[in-house]
Amino acid sequence: MSRVLVANRGEIAVRILRACQELGLETVAVYSEADADARHVAMADRAVRIGGPRPGESYLRAETLVQVALAVGADAIHPGYGFLAESAHLARLCADSGVTFVGPSAEIIDRLGDKVNARRIAVEAGVPVVEGTGDRAASVEDLLELGERQGYPILVKAAAGGGGRGMRIIRDADEVRGNLEDAQREALAAFGSDVIFGECYLERIRHIEVQVVGDHGGDVVHVGTRDCSVQRRYQKIVEEGPATAISPELRARIEEDAVRLVGSIGYVGAGTVEFVVDLNRGTHHFIEMNTRIQVEHPVSEMVSDIDLVREQLWVADPEHRLSFAQSDVLLRGVAIELRINAEDARNGMMPSPGRITGLQLPGGPGVRVDTHCTVGAMISPYYDSMIAKIIVHDRDRDAARRRAIRALSETHIDGVTTNIPFLLGVLEHANYEANLFHTKWLEEQMPSILQVLESATPQGEARGDL
Repeated sequence: MSRVLVANRGEIAVRILRACQELGLETVAVYSEADADARHVAMADRAVRIGGPRPGESYLRAETLVQVALAVGADAIHPGYGFLAESAHLARLCADSGVTFVGPSAEIIDRLGDKVNARRIAVEAGVPVVEGTGDRAASVEDLLELGERQGYPILVKAAAGGGGRGMRIIRDADEVRGNLEDAQREALAAFGSDVIFGECYLERIRHIEVQVVGDHGGDVVHVGTRDCSVQRRYQKIVEEGPATAISPELRARIEEDAVRLVGSIGYVGAGTVEFVVDLNRGTHHFIEMNTRIQVEHPVSEMVSDIDLVREQLWVADPEHRLSFAQSDVLLRGVAIELRINAEDARNGMMPSPGRITGLQLPGGPGVRVDTHCTVGAMISPYYDSMIAKIIVHDRDRDAARRRAIRALSETHIDGVTTNIPFLLGVLEHANYEANLFHTKWLEEQMPSILQVLESATPQGEARGDL
């Protein structure tokens, strides 16, 4: 590779451009009409406008992206995350055009992108999965049988996607038909497929994921675990790593299972293998794999000192092997990532688009900020509302939590409403401090966190707008 087209925007585009520059690779940015003045456009060696402001008019046009890559002589496309990052169609277009797709092959994306098929791969690799309806689309009869056999509640999920869409919790037999039909309609609208499968619903779990990287020679390594259990409506809010709520022995078993699963299919590139952990029973179960770099990848970078994006670019070349071995991965301390979004916590976390008129970001020891924003940047209604990611690192979890609170308290953003006070409320909550939470904890605590913030932090004070 010598010239890379970055098929994304925002902070991940900036992150990829920096990694390319450190590898001596020329860079090409693409942008929509709404992003003409964006930071990633100015950073790249060359930039090409690809369409209107809406994603469907620009960043989601796979054919256009490949055409632009060929026109400017780019021999690789890095998709980042979101948009077309897990598009087998884009990967296939790249392969057909002689352009390197920085990620796994279209075949691997297809196989792992379907959750039913991914479960089958895990089972064949000897990796535990949640008891469910098996490797086929679930019918009403299948779900009733599962509920009778394993007990309620059960969970139905879309085979072709995630993020909570096409997902329903069913608590008794009378709810099966209606919830299945609702999930099928939602999945079809969101992912173009109404295939639904069912599995036992675990009430109190931690969401643990493993960062993996594989190369064309068949080598696979892991870069530790991340705990992503602080969620709202299946969207991650705060991530940390390694997963300190589970024992070192359980972490090791999860890491080994992740490596065994991706190694069994010849996975190439960076990816994340996701598990749920039942803390009461000490058991773990594979749920899915994301075939791309994750928003929360800096957590793993901070505890390992490994540049995952640079490694992604490196192993995309079939001639290159991983630049490190498993024995080189030495994790130290704890890292926490906070997503700073233009959101209104008092209005259901609704996006709050607008122009940033003032921006003060944190610094000091163990603090990293990934952002595409400067004063004057526009948070567009067409895209994700993320302004920045603040990642902190310290010797242990409590020290990292205190550092995260300090970093958030230094952060001031004017012109848009942000979630900074809400994040402070999460970090200062007794359950979070004690590492006693689960994937439904935040939704349960939302009213109390908001009530405390309303009384303690008047709108517009130093902690930022609520």
